[in-house]
Amino acid sequence: MKIKSSIRLQTLVFCLVGAGFTCIYITQPVLPVLQMEFGVNETIASFSISAVIFGIALSNVPLGILADRYPIKPIIMVGSSVVMICGLLCAVTDSVILLVVARFFQGLSIPSLTTCLAAYLSRSVSKERLNVVIGSYVSATVAGGLVGRLLGGWIHSLFNWRYAFVISTVLLLAATIAASRFLPPEEEETETETESAGIIALMAQKDLLRIYAVASAAFFVFSAIFNYLPFYLSGPSFQASTEIITSLYLSYIIGIIVGPLAGKLSNKAGNGVTITLGAAVFGISIGLTLIQSMLAIVASLIGICAGFFAIHAAAAGSLNRKLTASRGLANSLYVLFYYLGGFIGITVSGYGYVWAGWPGVVALGGAVLLVTFIIGIGEIIKERGSRR
Repeated sequence: MKIKSSIRLQTLVFCLVGAGFTCIYITQPVLPVLQMEFGVNETIASFSISAVIFGIALSNVPLGILADRYPIKPIIMVGSSVVMICGLLCAVTDSVILLVVARFFQGLSIPSLTTCLAAYLSRSVSKERLNVVIGSYVSATVAGGLVGRLLGGWIHSLFNWRYAFVISTVLLLAATIAASRFLPPEEEETETETESAGIIALMAQKDLLRIYAVASAAFFVFSAIFNYLPFYLSGPSFQASTEIITSLYLSYIIGIIVGPLAGKLSNKAGNGVTITLGAAVFGISIGLTLIQSMLAIVASLIGICAGFFAIHAAAAGSLNRKLTASRGLANSLYVLFYYLGGFIGITVSGYGYVWAGWPGVVALGGAVLLVTFIIGIGEIIKERGSRR
């Protein structure tokens, strides 16, 4: 019975988190289509992604605090309802402003399905089962991000991108109903102590700020590359179809493989080595995208995903190794910096793309990755010093 219960919980977590993440990147492969349909430039079209990411960044910490003080299920239900209503608005609107606003409110609500669910699991699941269930959680974030991209591009090829929002809403509705019925009950005793005072203390720790900077810089570049890639590939150099562009997002699967491998490398060589190598692979790979060959693009995307997920895994591991208290809040701040980096990366790189085209995005990404590389070198020096 315990095995069946554990499998059911893993399945529920995977479906709910995956359905939530599916909503984030739906419009990414069809950004050139949105640009033409709404008559806007690349930067405005990209707000349909960056608005979601900005919303997630803003609400992640407040919802994490709420999750520590109030029952989780009502928060999940309300957040899921907002995501679904806004998704249907996106499916029918003819206004790019309404599209962006609805996407922003989706972003504000998505942490209720992710951050709050993680808090719920940490106090409702035994320690023996927690690592396994959290593994399902992490896999769902990768799978959901991939499915959202594939859904947006492939559905548009068959019908229209708007139907992707309808399908994602149906998926989330099914996952929410299942969660409301089958998630195990919470512990009666919940934390009433607010950790708001801990934010200042955590932000004052230079070791943590460096890791937050790594996460922010890496997602800055990763978000920008994948967001403006459809414009680059649909342009005169490649003239790739939406189907081909969407298929290239399958390179995202490399994250499922690289994450655990990066963890093993970090255990052997240190997090600093993994961050530095990841930044080097990432930087070289974005340079390869300048070669106007589809084979080079495929190779570069594999390298980009490998480098990024190695950095992400090592940074998250390094953060938790440094923590002795306030782990929940510290990880919420990590997510805050992570998504703020993505929002800023998409926004700033949009102006770079308008001004200098794809080379502008690549040059900006390379410059920002230097931050990650330099911090990685610093972490290597610190780690080797602590071993002596």
